[in-house]
Amino acid sequence: MEIYFERLTNELLSKNTSLSYAQARTWVELFWEDFESTQAKAGGQYQGKKVTEQVVRQLITNYGETLHEFIATNPKYSHLLNSDDYLLH
Repeated sequence: MEIYFERLTNELLSKNTSLSYAQARTWVELFWEDFESTQAKAGGQYQGKKVTEQVVRQLITNYGETLHEFIATNPKYSHLLNSDDYLLH
């Protein structure tokens, strides 16, 4: 899992320089877990890490540049992504 998370975190950081490494890693892990849990709840068969990686990569491609703006409009996640807690890369 570490290889997947590291690769995706670096991809997100290349798209969004406003995020710290820890914030980008948190986003990747949130996306990963959300996709896998949603699939499980829907009764879908586990598709494997490669499929999950593709889905997370697509989310990064589509939304990566503006993820830092998400916190301002969604305080539910601010404790996970508080920019005061991290140094920028």
